[in-house]
Amino acid sequence: MTYRFDFSWLLTYWPVLVKGAAITVQLILVGALLGVALGIACAWVRSLGPRWLRPVAGAYVELIRNTPFLIQLFFIFFGLPSLGVQMSELQAANLAMIVNLGAYSGEIIRAGIEATPRGQFEAGASLAMTRFETFRHVVLLPALQRIWPALSSQVVIVMLGSAVVSQIAAEDLTFSANFIQSRTFRAFETYFVSTAFYLALALALRQALRGVGNALFARRAAP
Repeated sequence: MTYRFDFSWLLTYWPVLVKGAAITVQLILVGALLGVALGIACAWVRSLGPRWLRPVAGAYVELIRNTPFLIQLFFIFFGLPSLGVQMSELQAANLAMIVNLGAYSGEIIRAGIEATPRGQFEAGASLAMTRFETFRHVVLLPALQRIWPALSSQVVIVMLGSAVVSQIAAEDLTFSANFIQSRTFRAFETYFVSTAFYLALALALRQALRGVGNALFARRAAP
């Protein structure tokens, strides 16, 4: 029996796919902005921050990097309500992505900080800057420039990993694809189209991050 491809369902269900893609974009925008911000804070603590706080940041990084993202998501969505912390599916998905990306990006950014020549720290100290001021004004931007390709790749990986948030009924692109497949029984066509959506989102995100990097580091490259 020859299988007949049928994409006619797109006429009916394309708004569902677009809505799912829009929610996936929202998840990665929030996750990337706040996750990288958390990663910068974590990298500062582990490299230059107070000594008493470094074990806390280190424990957080090791915990997140050595446990599955799906388990982290389940813990936030199903576990925290036991402690009285209630949140919606999207809120739980956003928090899980922020926490996950924060740990991974923190280690990537820390590598950039530790590759900074000691002379830059000494220059900041000679200008009577505090350690945090030296980090903010002298060290951070060059460190980000060194690790931007790796950081961009990690953001894309987290975006693709966001597909698992459908397991808690967050209505992302994967949730939409599963819903359509359950109604049309056209598994190949449905997941082919959703794969194309993810590919387009990944390429667009990578291009956007390249543009952000060019804008951030253009002033440093100008001389």
